[in-house]
Amino acid sequence: MMPLVTHVKYDRWANLELLRAASHLDPPAFSRCVGGSFPSVHQTFVHLLWAESLWLERWRGGSFPATLDPQEFPTTESLREALEAVHARQLRFLTSIPPSAADEVITYVNFQGQAWAYPLREMVQHLIVHSAFHRGQVVSLLRQLGSVPPHTDYLVYIDTLSETGV
Repeated sequence: MMPLVTHVKYDRWANLELLRAASHLDPPAFSRCVGGSFPSVHQTFVHLLWAESLWLERWRGGSFPATLDPQEFPTTESLREALEAVHARQLRFLTSIPPSAADEVITYVNFQGQAWAYPLREMVQHLIVHSAFHRGQVVSLLRQLGSVPPHTDYLVYIDTLSETGV
């Protein structure tokens, strides 16, 4: 399996594990302003969804809106559905390209009008690191709200693959 696919599958698993933990919060706690880069668990997950979608569009040479409206994704269920859909599109894209495409440079224009160019593998790595950063923030927010978050380390993911025989 192409390493990029493995990393994106891990990203999907970790995002959904934390979202599953967040689903145990009552709606006011899910939306409560606690602090951080984004004030609530809800808004942090909307940002994660936005970034997952943005980077997929950039990988494909397209563009994506500068923000998503949190009101479009009011519940953990609506976020889960949207995350699963974007993760499925990411995997379809990555499995449809030859392994050599990972080294191809993709150019995009950011929201400030600046052109940037990186190999696809570096853009995927950026997404994984970005998601991990914000998942760490979700862990902190969940703890502040009295919840016990799951472990989403990469090696925990690898162990789950071993346990399920995948």
